[in-house]
Amino acid sequence: MTHLLEVRNLETRFFTEEGIVHAVNGITYTLNEGESLGIVGESGSGKSVGVLSVMGLIPNPPGRVTAGEVIYGGRDLLKLTPSEMRRVRGHEIAMVFQDPMTSLNPVLTIGRQMTEAMELHLSIDHETAMKRAAELLSMVGLPNAADRLNDYPHQFSGGQRQRVGIAMALSCNPSILIADEPTTALDVTIQAQIVDLVKRLKEKIGMAVIWITHDLGVVASLVEKVAVMYSGFIVETAPVHELYQNTSHPYTLGLLESLPKVDAKTKQRLIPIQGLPPDLLKEPRHCPFAPRCRYAVDQCWEENPSLKPVAPEHYSACWRWENARQDARQRMMTIGEVA
Repeated sequence: MTHLLEVRNLETRFFTEEGIVHAVNGITYTLNEGESLGIVGESGSGKSVGVLSVMGLIPNPPGRVTAGEVIYGGRDLLKLTPSEMRRVRGHEIAMVFQDPMTSLNPVLTIGRQMTEAMELHLSIDHETAMKRAAELLSMVGLPNAADRLNDYPHQFSGGQRQRVGIAMALSCNPSILIADEPTTALDVTIQAQIVDLVKRLKEKIGMAVIWITHDLGVVASLVEKVAVMYSGFIVETAPVHELYQNTSHPYTLGLLESLPKVDAKTKQRLIPIQGLPPDLLKEPRHCPFAPRCRYAVDQCWEENPSLKPVAPEHYSACWRWENARQDARQRMMTIGEVA
């Protein structure tokens, strides 16, 4: 089967005065046409650096992609020249950034920012681009869209700015939309609206989506498969329902245990993940989660496990994945009894 996007053994390093930051450590995943993938992990896990590497947006210096391939349309994006990559970025693969205020230019109108990419990539005149910009703003739910094209970013609320960012990303009909924690800076109500908007647009347009988040709860109804990242590694990947039903990595279990259960009739204490995230200046020689893992044994300190199949389409990088799965099932049974 030919994949729309195939990331193979991607490594990204940052060369700083303090040392080499091992930000992404050989991640591999695929994305098919119209498919949705969630990449999940806490801050510093490498999820954003991974997609910025795919987009060719790692600042150099100090960052650099040091290994791997990113195959899209039969080409390795990592081997394209800057001008060739600019023709891909925003046109074939588009991105919605985490902070809508910093991702928009404060001194240019929304209309100018939206039409610039369309005039460049679609070779249309300014009047046609402005008409399409108004249509896109209406599509993402902004009222009086045509009248707002001459407004500046500061004249929009946070949720409206994120809708503008989504409209800009969709302006050139991309095959892939990458959403890098687009709800982080928004309140809970607006978060739900943005998630629902992306779901509806995906179904309407048929694009593939990569959704980056630290919250497993957000991706439950949004994506078809999930890759869980920790310390620059993908430690578990599976179809979304399989991941929840048969959790097979201690870190994934920890993320799920730390989610509040709003439908539980009996109060349940949240279980935090003990310890601190790893120091990325140190090259990983063992399982990076071992210092925080309740299941760690000597083998975990001697060798970093690679992703191995634990069920159809389900992979885990853990020597004791059976223990994590057993405890995950027991916790699900307990929640079911008190819900």
